[in-house]
Amino acid sequence: MKNSEITGLTTEEIRQKLDSEKESLRKLLFAHQVSAIESPMKIKETKRLIARLNTFLTQKERQK
Repeated sequence: MKNSEITGLTTEEIRQKLDSEKESLRKLLFAHQVSAIESPMKIKETKRLIARLNTFLTQKERQK
């Protein structure tokens, strides 16, 4: 998800996306512990997306 896509989201949509990405990360980490996953870079990308969503959420909340 690109920054331009995130800026178009509302605060509630960012929270929902953040929750779904955290759940996705949890599943990826579990799958990686059980057996090797196809692309371990997905873990890193998901962590970065979560951080990016948190940053945009904080910015939007401070604007209000």
